[in-house]
Amino acid sequence: MDLGRMNTTAGALPRILRGMAGVILDTDGVIIDSARVHAAAWQEAFDTCLRAHPPPDPAQRRPFDVREDYRRYVDGKSRLDGAADFLASRGLDLPPGDPADGPGTDTVRAVAALKERLFTDRLRAHGVDAYPGTVRLLTVLHSAGIPLAAASASRHARELLERAAVLALVDVLVDGVEAARLHLPGKPDPALFLEAARRLGVLPAAAALIEDALAGVEAGRRGGFGLVVGVDRARTPHTRAELLKQGADLVVHDLGELLTEDSPENRR
Repeated sequence: MDLGRMNTTAGALPRILRGMAGVILDTDGVIIDSARVHAAAWQEAFDTCLRAHPPPDPAQRRPFDVREDYRRYVDGKSRLDGAADFLASRGLDLPPGDPADGPGTDTVRAVAALKERLFTDRLRAHGVDAYPGTVRLLTVLHSAGIPLAAASASRHARELLERAAVLALVDVLVDGVEAARLHLPGKPDPALFLEAARRLGVLPAAAALIEDALAGVEAGRRGGFGLVVGVDRARTPHTRAELLKQGADLVVHDLGELLTEDSPENRR
C-alpha cells in the first residue's frame, strides 16, 4: 500500500470507512447493475418450469416475482442453490439432475442451465453498466490505497466487471469460477468473503463488507466482518428493515451516499 498516497487522500475517505484495512464488495447489485438482468432470466426460466410442472397447490402456481422472490430465494446465491430454493418454495421436488443437463425444466440443474443461457443471451445483447455512485466510491478508495476486493457467486463476474470498465479498480476478484474450484459453500456461509479477505491479506474484523442481498449480509455478519453495509436498491422501508434484521450495520440506497457527510452513521 502507498502510505504517502493514502495520507494525501485520507480526508476524502468516508468517515464510516476510515480505519478499515480493506473493503470487500459484492458484484451484482452493488458494483454492477446486473441484478435486473439476472432477475429477468430467472423469471423466464422459473415461469417456464412452473408451466411445465404446475405445483399441486394452485396458490403456488403464481409467476415468479422479480422483486420479492428474487430477493428472498436467489439473490446472492449460486445458480443451483437459487434454483433449488425457489422450486422448493413452490412445492416442486424436481430431481437434482446431472452436471451435463442442458437447459430445460425436468431437473434442478436443467432449470439452472436454462437461466444461464437466458442470462448470457441478455448480457451479450444489451450489456450492463456499473453504478456511478459505486464507481465514485471505488475511485476514492483505490486512490487512497485501500485494498479492495470484488466477490460474487456468479461465473460471469469477471466479464461483467471488464465490460463495465471497473475491474482495474479492485485488487482481488473471487468469482463463481474460483468458488467452484475451491468448493466454497454458498451464501449465507461466509466462505466466499473470507477467501476474498484472505487474498487481500486483511482480517475480517478489520474489513468492511458491502452487500445488497439478504444472504450476503447474513454471510458478512457470520464471517465477523468489522462493518457490514447493506445496499437497498429497492428503496422501501420493508427492504431496508430486512437488511438491518439480517445484520447490516447501516443501509444506504447508493454507495455514493458514503461520500457525503450526512448519510451513513444515522441509518441504523
